Amino acid sequence: MALKDILPSRLGFGAAPLGNMFRDIPEDEARATVEAAWTDGIRYYDNAPFYGAGLAEIRMGDALKDKPRGEYVISTKVGRYILDEIEDVSAREQGEKAGVFSHGLPNKVVNDYSHDGTLRSIEQSLKRLKTDHIEIAFVHDLAQDFWGDRWLEKFEEARNGAFKALDRLRDEGVIKAWGLGVNKVEPIELVLELDEPKPDAFLLAGRYTLLDHDKALQRVMPMVAERGLGVVVGGPYSSGALVGGPNFEYAPIKPDMAAKIARIKAIADRHGVSMKAAGLQFSLANPAVAAVIPGASQPSRIAEDSAALKEIVPADFWQELRAEKLVNPAAPLPV
Repeated sequence: MALKDILPSRLGFGAAPLGNMFRDIPEDEARATVEAAWTDGIRYYDNAPFYGAGLAEIRMGDALKDKPRGEYVISTKVGRYILDEIEDVSAREQGEKAGVFSHGLPNKVVNDYSHDGTLRSIEQSLKRLKTDHIEIAFVHDLAQDFWGDRWLEKFEEARNGAFKALDRLRDEGVIKAWGLGVNKVEPIELVLELDEPKPDAFLLAGRYTLLDHDKALQRVMPMVAERGLGVVVGGPYSSGALVGGPNFEYAPIKPDMAAKIARIKAIADRHGVSMKAAGLQFSLANPAVAAVIPGASQPSRIAEDSAALKEIVPADFWQELRAEKLVNPAAPLPV
């Protein structure tokens, strides 16, 4: 089934902040954020066991448990399961994401891309999410930013384990779609070159944004579109950098990126365009993109995202970005 046929809308909810990403979010604030998303009409929710060692799934499950299950879509990730035992959070092996969820639960996180580990991961997620099914499963962080030089070894583990398990679950109707949930383009290229198995969709975080899209534009997006598949764009604000946050790619913004953001902001201000509108609408202009899932940890952010999607952005704004070489000349622009 095509991703666009599964997703109820082009704006979804990215739940990473609910796992206490970068800060300790109070329970009532997390709950109110999910409630705000529901009230605003958002019906696609993305999650992962990795987000606070299950905390984001627990919070989302509590917030959605009384909503009509047939009215919303959930995607979550496999590749990890959570144990009852406690571990030293600072000692976790997390590659470039080290410390991002240091305020999450201290439960031991086990990385496992095997067939049985995948089934265990889904079973645990269903309990935390308080549901009997998920629509989409993404194999999480199967890339060099998390695994370094070992990423191809982990890819092989998943190819012989998680991929086959998810293929079977889809064929049996347990899930509607599966794919990779990654922050790099190379794993998507690699899986698309395989004869078997056949993924349906991809969650690509941070690689098709206004600030960083060149590499994905060259190969991944055309390959996905040619096969009739779809991409969910995660992190459309580049860890908040685009909209005034201090981080880009989970780390403090470097001077050259800060300068690029300032140039975009100056053009946006001249045209009366919000940076959120610029970010969301740029990502969605690519025909391979089925949805964007900005993260939110405060209710007010939900209304801002929804308004940004509806904002009228003048064509002159996009043309000026292109003239100033702030977007790739081949990138599709909103019309």
